[in-house]
Amino acid sequence: MNPLYIPVILGSVRRGRQSPRVARFLAERLRRTGRVETEILDLAEYDFPIMEERLHQRDDPPPGLREFASRLARADGIVIVAPEYNNGYPGVLKNALDYFHPEYKRKPVGIATVSSGAFGGLNCLAQLRLVMFNLGAAPIPAAFPVPRVQDNFDEEGNPREPMFEKWAEDFLNELLWFTEAFTARKRPDR
Repeated sequence: MNPLYIPVILGSVRRGRQSPRVARFLAERLRRTGRVETEILDLAEYDFPIMEERLHQRDDPPPGLREFASRLARADGIVIVAPEYNNGYPGVLKNALDYFHPEYKRKPVGIATVSSGAFGGLNCLAQLRLVMFNLGAAPIPAAFPVPRVQDNFDEEGNPREPMFEKWAEDFLNELLWFTEAFTARKRPDR
């Protein structure tokens, strides 16, 4: 059986951002399953300009846009890691999501949110679920909200509290269940 391809979209470019800690953690936990090929798609590395038109309606796409699209199109599922800014998600993430549409169709999406406060980005989570539904994706019921990310994860992405290992296991198991179910439906040869 071929491994599933589940990239992790790192949805922040802010200076001093803390969300890479959780993106590294989740990508490593996906690798450890032995069933997943993954990579972090860091929006800071792509630096997309403000979207004027979706990729499929452009003949002059910004650099990196086709590459990003091919990774999304190839994906069996997706993880999004986003910080909560002012009770929402970063504009740079919305901009990147809006460039694409068919690349998300019928793909399970696991959403991890982070915040420096006590609630772990629950407003961000609710909003991202709505956006992903509208783009044709299937946000999974489980989520991975991380409160006080600066205290709960070190720079390398190691959790400081054991509960995050269990929460990540539950979150990723649900993502894998949905991804395998959707993939089997789309490609019975898997």
